[in-house]
Amino acid sequence: MSFQPVHFYQTGTFTVGNRLLAPEERSVQANIQRTNSLNSGHRACQGCGEALGARYAIDAAMNAARGRLIAANATGCLEVFSTPYPETSWQIPWIHSLFGNTAAVATGIAAAIKVKRHKGEMGDVRVVAQGGDGGTTDIGFGCLSGMFERNDDVLYICYDNGGYMNTGVQRSSATPPAARTATTMPVGPEPGNAFGQGKFVPAIAMAHEIPYVATATVADLRDLEYKVTKAMGIRGARYIHILVPCPLGWGAASENTILLARLAKETGIFPVFEAEHGEVSSVLKIRRKQPVEEYLRLQKRYAHLFGKKPAVATIARLQAAADKNIRKYGLLDQEAN
Repeated sequence: MSFQPVHFYQTGTFTVGNRLLAPEERSVQANIQRTNSLNSGHRACQGCGEALGARYAIDAAMNAARGRLIAANATGCLEVFSTPYPETSWQIPWIHSLFGNTAAVATGIAAAIKVKRHKGEMGDVRVVAQGGDGGTTDIGFGCLSGMFERNDDVLYICYDNGGYMNTGVQRSSATPPAARTATTMPVGPEPGNAFGQGKFVPAIAMAHEIPYVATATVADLRDLEYKVTKAMGIRGARYIHILVPCPLGWGAASENTILLARLAKETGIFPVFEAEHGEVSSVLKIRRKQPVEEYLRLQKRYAHLFGKKPAVATIARLQAAADKNIRKYGLLDQEAN
């Protein structure tokens, strides 16, 4: 099982980090020593899953690296809303790369640190690369695969919101089937994004047999912190893929960001697991399996499936895909269900 020992309903509070817990059980965000690496003042949309995911992920990485961390960041939403020139919300050494070469830039940083460390000119500084699904699964895919193949000492974090949201909500190779975007309009005999396209990069990362691969969502933030901390304790190439709902691009209410992330996991649409050297080592079980329709109805990008004539067959295909994930990764908690 992934690290999720604390049931918040048992402690009487749902506050971030849960400050009523014993100190050793608190999250990084509940600690007064947290770095606030992504600080206030950024321009993220209300309810932005990416801003939340990045705050938790980078603070956890900073904590694990004892404050000695450099981040390379691809062009995209996270870069744009956090660094409107000449301002920045980052309180760490942070480098803006091009859209497609973040993994290569991070590799170069790691190589330079290695040389300087051998010369006694620098201590043990760690490197994180981060980008959205566009800069990761599409434009930067070649550089990322090269980083995996060389087993470079970099933790790459992908914040997956299922499209090119910053440039107008265009389709990416992480856009799910049947979803409406500006380039996959709800028209024609099969409206929305086509089935059979795209890629699930965590599985591709596993095929490279790198030391560590994990998926996470912003609905299970302690699990996310745990996985980043674990990844930072490993040398070599590591990859974490985080589902971060986008209210703007998904056509969802800003207050439903966490609910959508939770439903993605509880339906099986987004499997949450860890893998080491190409083998799944643990999964975050589904406690109460939900029908995919509950997840789809909250998003306007799927509104065309629920019109006067509901797209029953398409919804069934999406349910079948979720059920396949449940079987493939062993996601169902039989005792809870």
